[in-house]
Parts: sequence; C-alpha cells; structure tokens
Amino acid sequence: MHEYRSPALKRLNCLLSEMDAAYHEAAQRQGQNDSTSRILYALCELGSPASLRAVCESTGLSKQTVNSALRKLEADGILYLEPSGARSKRVCLTEAGLRVADATAGRLIRLENSIFDEWPAEDVQQYLGLMERYLQAFRCKLPELGGQE
Repeated sequence: MHEYRSPALKRLNCLLSEMDAAYHEAAQRQGQNDSTSRILYALCELGSPASLRAVCESTGLSKQTVNSALRKLEADGILYLEPSGARSKRVCLTEAGLRVADATAGRLIRLENSIFDEWPAEDVQQYLGLMERYLQAFRCKLPELGGQE
C-alpha cells in the first residue's frame, strides 16, 4: 500500500488522537460524556446565556448532537432554552447548572490555564501561532479536495 503520511503527519495525527483521548478521560472523570463536557465548556467560555448557534460553533458538534445533549441537560435541571428572536434560541444555565459548570468545565479551564501559566510566554505564543498557521493553511487548501465550498 502507498505510504500517504509523512513522519510529521503521523506524529500530528497521533498527538491529535491522544489529545482527544485525554479530553475524553477528563469528561469521564467528571462523570460526563464528551458532548455534555464540551457544551458546559462552551458556556463557561461564552457566558450564559449564549446563543444556540454560538454553542454549536464553539463545540464543533453538529446541531443534532448539541440538541440531543441539551435535552438531557435540560431534563437534569442544568440549563434551559429561551427564545431569542423569531428563529433562534439562547442556552441559559440554571443556578444548579452554574455550579455544575464551575465544578466541571471551570475546573478543566483552570487546569488548562495552569499549564500555560507554567510555560514561558514566548512558548505559549509560539505554540498558538503555529497552531493558527497550520489551521489557516489547512482551510486555504480545503478547496483542493473539491466538493462543497
């Protein structure tokens, strides 16, 4: 079989898979599934209330996955949805939801910040700059795949 991946791409894919696994483990340690964890994380970042569209964009999850997770969180008394205009909704944490979000996603965000706090500022900037550069190049090259644009 043809070798498609360079050593750098193999390493990147391995690191991305390991990051996904680490965040999955973080969600499990906090008694959550990945979707719930990502939604609460997004609400910590965006603030509550947040538009449903912003939550979908921030999590990277499909609208269907977000809606399914939101129904469960709503049934658990963690959040509620309210109309925001004719065709949009806002996601609002309840008082209990604020406590849950702080105890789970908030703890995760504080852990992530502590990692960056341990790095020299120039390392943080270099890391983020390179990630951004890769993402921009990737997006620029996507049209080469054809299909939808």
